[in-house]
Amino acid sequence: MIFKHLFKAKLNWTSKQNSEESSKRFYSKTHQIKIEGKPVLDVSAAKAFKGDPELYNPEDLLLSSLVSCHMMSYLYVCSQNGIEVLEYSDNAEATLEVNPEGSGRFVEARLYPKVKISNPDKIELALELHHKANQLCFIANSCNFPVLHEASCEISRII
Repeated sequence: MIFKHLFKAKLNWTSKQNSEESSKRFYSKTHQIKIEGKPVLDVSAAKAFKGDPELYNPEDLLLSSLVSCHMMSYLYVCSQNGIEVLEYSDNAEATLEVNPEGSGRFVEARLYPKVKISNPDKIELALELHHKANQLCFIANSCNFPVLHEASCEISRII
């Protein structure tokens, strides 16, 4: 049985340009995303696309969603396999290609998860479970580009 969940986001943008700017066809890229019951998220374009570099941009948010979803999927499969995860970190990267006419797309994402577990006998399984986590990850399943993983795992004893 397939379960469906509906997610909603509301976007608000207002032109803040003066008459000189409007003749140049330049629009502010800053806007707000509102999701019911959550703080407002101020968003802009990436600096390379004339956005506010201090704000999140859609590319940041896509990669962040991917990294977060992979971690939650990974923790889920580890719990199913009796692996106690003590720490998890990632320094992910995604490559965006922009064509001369302005269109573009992500061509790949690379996740570098670093995991600390408690049982030395389960390091190999802990590394293999990144593949299973990728298969379960809602965001990775929604991407039309490869999501690659270069995972590492080490032992950390609980004191």
